[in-house]
Amino acid sequence: MKRKTSQTTTGPSQRQLRVAEEIRHILARLLMRGDLHEPAVAGVSITVSEVRISPDLKNATVFAMPLSGKGVEEVLKGLNRSAPYLRSQVAQEIQLRYAPTLKFVQDKSFDEAHHIEEILRSERVRRDLKSDDGEA
Repeated sequence: MKRKTSQTTTGPSQRQLRVAEEIRHILARLLMRGDLHEPAVAGVSITVSEVRISPDLKNATVFAMPLSGKGVEEVLKGLNRSAPYLRSQVAQEIQLRYAPTLKFVQDKSFDEAHHIEEILRSERVRRDLKSDDGEA
C-alpha cells in the first residue's frame, strides 16, 4: 500500500535560503566598496535587508533601501541599471551553475514596523490594554 505524503511547500527551501543569504552578503560588500559608476548610487549608503530567490535559483529579488531613506526611487533605478554588473560580480563569488538575475525593489519592512509601532502606541490600544488589566 502506497503512503500518501503531503508535499505542500510553505516557504523557500534550505538551499534557497542559504544562497539568498550568501547573495545578500556579497551585494552588501560590493555596495559598501562603492565600485559602482552609477550617479544615482554614488556616495549613498544602501542597506540590503533581504534577498529572495526563485526555486530554480535563476531570479533574485533584492530588498534594498538607502540608509537616509531619501531618493529611494532614484537609487533603486540606479541599482537596477547596475544589476548586470552586480550579477557578474556575484557570479565570480558564488558557485552556481547560473548567476541569478537581480531585481532591486524597495524594502518596506521598516515602514510596516513603524506603522505597527504607531498603532500599538495609539490611545485606542492603550485604552483597550487598560480595560483588560482592570478586568483581570
